[in-house]
Amino acid sequence: MPEGHTIHRIARDHQKWFAGQKMIVASPQGRFSDEASKVSGKQLREVTAHGKHLFYHWNRNLIGHIHLGLYGKFRLHKNPPPEPRGAVRVRMIGEKKSFDLNGPNCCELINKKEHDVLRLRLGEDPLRKDASAEKVWQKMQKSRSAIGSLLLNQSVIAGVGNVYRAEILFLLGIHPQMPASEIQRSTFDKLWDLTVELLQIGVKHNRIITAGFTAAGKVPKRLKSTERLNIYKRSSCPSCGSPVKTWQLASRKIYACGMCQKL
Repeated sequence: MPEGHTIHRIARDHQKWFAGQKMIVASPQGRFSDEASKVSGKQLREVTAHGKHLFYHWNRNLIGHIHLGLYGKFRLHKNPPPEPRGAVRVRMIGEKKSFDLNGPNCCELINKKEHDVLRLRLGEDPLRKDASAEKVWQKMQKSRSAIGSLLLNQSVIAGVGNVYRAEILFLLGIHPQMPASEIQRSTFDKLWDLTVELLQIGVKHNRIITAGFTAAGKVPKRLKSTERLNIYKRSSCPSCGSPVKTWQLASRKIYACGMCQKL
């Protein structure tokens, strides 16, 4: 499932390529035909993101809501677009570019009230300017859940996925099973700042990079895939060489070093 940096990158690109244009909207698959007819030919005003959710704003009562889930995928085209490939839920055609959306977990048309209710259910998004670290801190202070579980809880922090979870905790030397309420404020501040920094790097380079951005003078775009991460899917710790431990936490496999991340 795409993590928050991917969704914000899509929002940024679609804002740049399509906002302000009168879009032709269709549903080649047919499952979004009624909704597409309501927005086709109207001006797309803005594209925004919150966590793993995308929003296409036409007006207060016409907002497209997309959650890619595990299988959702965008395909960008130069105009004129080619014949639809596979089950295309939505096709949007702008002045110079167009895109197809296949297999999203959610694709619906909502109004401003529904949009606001949905956003209130989500946690703070480290990539949004209106994010409140204080709200996240307050939720953590009240929770005995493992910090590794809370980082995947989208009602606490929106946008962090399994890869970032493992990498952030490793870089800070925090054991994934540590109760969130036992995290010190100074450690939380470092966790929040690191999360913001890594997600911003992800948006900039359109990939998860948590290691190597100062190694051997290399720039992130030149890093091999095996050089971009520290602990995720590693067999040994890059710091001490100890075997990396794995187990299920919040229904996802977590990776941690038993020596560097002691409970």
